[in-house]
Amino acid sequence: MKTSITSVDGCIANFPAAIQKLMKQVRATIKKAAPEAEESIGYGMPAYKLNGKPLVYFSGFKNHIGFYATPTGHAAFRKEFAKYKQGKGSVQFPIDEPLPLKLIEKIVKFRVKESNAKYRKAPK
Repeated sequence: MKTSITSVDGCIANFPAAIQKLMKQVRATIKKAAPEAEESIGYGMPAYKLNGKPLVYFSGFKNHIGFYATPTGHAAFRKEFAKYKQGKGSVQFPIDEPLPLKLIEKIVKFRVKESNAKYRKAPK
């Protein structure tokens, strides 16, 4: 993957077609669940911020889609993540299984609610 990626479209385009398809599904799910989130590149992968703070990240790999919901997102969905390989702050969704898009949507909505409760400024 190129290190000079500056857009989510550019990032996704660097992957084989099958991985691109899955990444586009994850992207659409995140955007639907958090339409007000700001899309960017962080740590060389698609990143989403809300209220100026990280919400979730994801990336493609040879055998899985990595999903990063920050520590609180992972803690809250520990039970649902149990069947997937995990790392520190990450979960791996195998590419040879259907993506758990409903779970991703639930996690993103959880993170939106959490971010708004903690960081959203009250209207003046």
